[in-house]
Amino acid sequence: MRYEESTIEGRNAVLEAFRAGKTIDRLFVLDGCQDGPVKTIVREAKKGDTIISFVKKERLDQMSESGKHQGVIAYAAAYEYAEVEDILKAAQEKREAPFLLMLDGIEDPHNLGAIIRTANQAGVHGIIIPKRRAVGLTATVAKVSAGAINYTPVAKVTNLVQTIEQLKEQGLWFVCADMEGEVMYRQNLTGPICLVIGSEGEGVSRLVREKCDFITKIPMYGDIDSLNASVAMGILTYEIVRQRNFK
Repeated sequence: MRYEESTIEGRNAVLEAFRAGKTIDRLFVLDGCQDGPVKTIVREAKKGDTIISFVKKERLDQMSESGKHQGVIAYAAAYEYAEVEDILKAAQEKREAPFLLMLDGIEDPHNLGAIIRTANQAGVHGIIIPKRRAVGLTATVAKVSAGAINYTPVAKVTNLVQTIEQLKEQGLWFVCADMEGEVMYRQNLTGPICLVIGSEGEGVSRLVREKCDFITKIPMYGDIDSLNASVAMGILTYEIVRQRNFK
């Protein structure tokens, strides 16, 4: 189900969005505002996975498109999130070994949109992103994905480490993209697998990396030591495709 609205301003509009069941990624509230309606909105936000930020009036004024934010601005997901179980079920229905992506700290909506687009073409069954420190399914992400967001499910989870542990119990292997790993051409990337990609700046976080089964890298011969996250994901993903389908 698609959500047409991505930015919601004003107390009544934001409260109605929560009560209507819209997926709200982030809520920005005027710092120090403690009146009844705002408290109600914050209480509704805490029932779900919404990230709540208390900010100065100047920040809200800059963010506002209408100029009538009334101390609250919400960012709604442009599309509905899937459940991890739904992704696994889709792979099972296709009688294919699960092929997942896990993104750790991707904050650029253009990168996420490009990743979703490539993932769809590569036959990835679904993508897992964290609740915090990451971009959600915004309108920009949807546009950059060129429609792939309609077909490749994205699940948002509270804790990536716990999710890895749960999926390992279901037989998945986790491979982390990191320059300290073994060259991808020398590794077995077949079977039920989840490729973990980190941000350009920090890469995959330590705790997530330590939970992965093995680490892989792309051979590089240039003068810089990193690739754009969506480009790196594309290269590694298609090596997995090659090993799974063209032996």
